[in-house]
Amino acid sequence: MREPHPDRPVIAVPVGDPNGIGPEIVLRSVTSPDVLASVRPVVIADQAAIDVTARRLGLADRLTDLIAEGRVVLSPVETAAREPHPGEITAEAGAATVAYARAAIRMVEAGDARAVVAGPHNETAVARAGVPFTGYPQLLAETTGVDPDDVFLMLVSPRLRIVHATLHVGLRRALDSLTVKRVLSAIRAAHAALGSLGIEHPRIAVCGINPHAGEGGLFGDEDEAISVPAVAQAQAEGIDVHGPEGADLLLPAGAHDAYVAMYHDQGHIPIKLEGRGNALGISIGAPVLFSTVAHGSAHDIAGTGRADPAALAGALVKMAAILSKQTEATGRDRVHADSV
Repeated sequence: MREPHPDRPVIAVPVGDPNGIGPEIVLRSVTSPDVLASVRPVVIADQAAIDVTARRLGLADRLTDLIAEGRVVLSPVETAAREPHPGEITAEAGAATVAYARAAIRMVEAGDARAVVAGPHNETAVARAGVPFTGYPQLLAETTGVDPDDVFLMLVSPRLRIVHATLHVGLRRALDSLTVKRVLSAIRAAHAALGSLGIEHPRIAVCGINPHAGEGGLFGDEDEAISVPAVAQAQAEGIDVHGPEGADLLLPAGAHDAYVAMYHDQGHIPIKLEGRGNALGISIGAPVLFSTVAHGSAHDIAGTGRADPAALAGALVKMAAILSKQTEATGRDRVHADSV
């Protein structure tokens, strides 16, 4: 399957956890006129998950028509999950989540799609499947053969871009895993990503590990031992990076093009305070452009019809804008800063 409409890029859309809200928000999004005006989506899931969800939402006839017209493509992946069981957290669903995402990544690698926009995963379900998993960035790295330490999640909201030096691990483990190399890699990835977003002279700030970035050692010496030398090395490489400074000062000011957060909540909380429907996550540092929503699988409302597809639909439209600018660019994958 090659892309027939250059103005409507093919985007692979794995549904995420089939027992969460992923199938619902994916089908509502890919049948939306606003999304279809920008994207030719390829939905990746078990066939039964697609069929059951489409019937439950009253979208079966519309989906059939869109498939017949070639505006939506289904790419079934057979897993042990088979039919969805909304609200249940199971190993089968966790394994299916990983299988769907890997199929989408390989589709991009094969040239059959230009990017991935994935439905939300559930870490507990994936853990029950026995798959080592700290989020989509790690899975993307492993599937594409990139060092996992070089792939990071960047959350993008209307006001902030935040790159996470660590992600879905316990706070103690996150702090133990912070090294000069890891923080430097996050800064480099942020710099490269901002360049690909059309920001010619990106300005980056690094959030402190400790309150007030350690306050000169009063609140711990981790910043002096880790963040300060990482910033110095990045500056020596010509990267315009500042810090470390307290996140409570940096993020409200919003004076930089991107920020490096040291752990999950330091980056996720400010993004989600702006509204989940306004944000998306982009995995940076790998050869495949991979995005997802900035919210979870919401098993508590799965199957009720209450899930809001706005974040996923918005992620698809924003990804189409990124890809459109990349098509227009000459020799580089660049987009204007206001596209995301």
